Amino acid sequence: MEQTNAKLKLIVTGLLLAILMASMDNTIVVTAMGTIVGDLKGLDSFVWVISAYMVAEMAGMPIFGKLSDMYGRKIFFLMGMILFLAGSALCGIATDITQLSIFRAIQGVGGGALIPIAFTIVFDIFPPEKRGKMGGLFGAVFGLSSIFGPLLGAYITDNLSWHWVFYINLPLGILGFILIALFYKESSVHSKQKIDWLGAIALVGAVVCLMFALELGGKKYDWNSNEIISLFSGFILLIVAFIFIERNAAEPIISFKMFKNRLYAGSTMVGMFYGAAFMGATTYIPIFIQGVHGGSATNSGLLLLPMMLSSTVTAQVGGILASRMSYRNVMFISSVITIAGIILLGTLTPDTSRFVITIYMIVVGLGVGFSFSVLGMSAIHGFGMEQRGQASSTSNFLRSLGMTVGVTVYGTIQNNDFKDLLKEGFKKLGAGAGNTAAPGFQSADPNGLLSEHARSMMPPQVLHNIIDALSSSIVHTFLWALVPAGMAFLFIFLMGNERLVINRQQGAKGDKKTALKPATDKGI
Repeated sequence: MEQTNAKLKLIVTGLLLAILMASMDNTIVVTAMGTIVGDLKGLDSFVWVISAYMVAEMAGMPIFGKLSDMYGRKIFFLMGMILFLAGSALCGIATDITQLSIFRAIQGVGGGALIPIAFTIVFDIFPPEKRGKMGGLFGAVFGLSSIFGPLLGAYITDNLSWHWVFYINLPLGILGFILIALFYKESSVHSKQKIDWLGAIALVGAVVCLMFALELGGKKYDWNSNEIISLFSGFILLIVAFIFIERNAAEPIISFKMFKNRLYAGSTMVGMFYGAAFMGATTYIPIFIQGVHGGSATNSGLLLLPMMLSSTVTAQVGGILASRMSYRNVMFISSVITIAGIILLGTLTPDTSRFVITIYMIVVGLGVGFSFSVLGMSAIHGFGMEQRGQASSTSNFLRSLGMTVGVTVYGTIQNNDFKDLLKEGFKKLGAGAGNTAAPGFQSADPNGLLSEHARSMMPPQVLHNIIDALSSSIVHTFLWALVPAGMAFLFIFLMGNERLVINRQQGAKGDKKTALKPATDKGI
């Protein structure tokens, strides 16, 4: 159904608020987690606060996407908003870690509906000639929120209280809910289908097993412990069962037929590996700055602003370029710049100036920014309204999976490398300084690098050795990010030659199948 220009602006505002909240929520909470744990006294259980949201969000994405194709976007978008806001309000009044974990799960269920459905609504309501521009805008907000979250979380925690990390969602979410409820009038073109409950249960179970294995492994339990092995075994069994169920279901939650489309298969896999590569930079650059150069969490987070701005620019540029060249060509440019940026991060040393680090971050931001808009558009390209929700949600699900696995793998690599380098430094320092330096080094807490006061209390030799170990371990982690970045580069060539080409006569009105011509570009 066509909307007036004034209503479209209000609808877009509501959708942008939803994306901003849902995509920023996990990063903003991670920053405040130290303060939350100190207040609620749950150091041994805080991992569940992070896991509960991620598990619920990832499990809900493909399910809500499918349901939105069947019964309409609006009802499930508003449902997701209600759950997200209810969870946020409850989190703010939680009195222990168990309560907070449960309330975070409620938030996560809502978040699983908001992001994929918001991107799908954009494709539904805008004609093809405007989809590139809007895809760029929404991609920019998605990327901005992913980077801005840690900074905002640090600021709120330092200046207000951790409760406001959750309460801040309420005014934004209520405004977004009102705008969508009043002004979004969706088309009645839907596909009534039977719900694949068995597939949904298997998918949720598989995600739960995988997420808890990744979150608890190497932390609460050893990787080779019975608990972690059981969780990974459960994931494998359930994912095999899910594949079998989906291949035989009349209306599967995730249709594997979509992956026969080269563009969809390629862009989805690129998104998954891009998510993993991107998390390496955004997670460890602030730690590098705070641990190596010193400073507060808020100040180190400010260094991400240039990356945030550069990614915002290329997110919008990518949306525009998608109508002038193939999605593959745009992502090829993106990948080359991203890989170059990661290689530059791999050259950092304790002597590297903040100015140089900022330049390197801008390069990474310029590269990754294209993906925020282009991959979202290419994942929906060629699908009619009856499949767009499913296509968008599956793509977002796999990208979130890549980010989650990436963070876990990087954390294991960096932590193990850091410990090994500390041991080597301890041996060298002890050998060179006799019995006086070794005890000081042994008793020094590496976490003290993140506190300016603790740094000032360390002996100079001890501080120097810990800084070297931290710097080297983070740089090695950056170089490991080249693995998923390289995999993404290879999958770009699977994307084919499709591009966003305008059919101005047809437009989006009556867009039952698609308003895109099957145009291609030749080669790269």
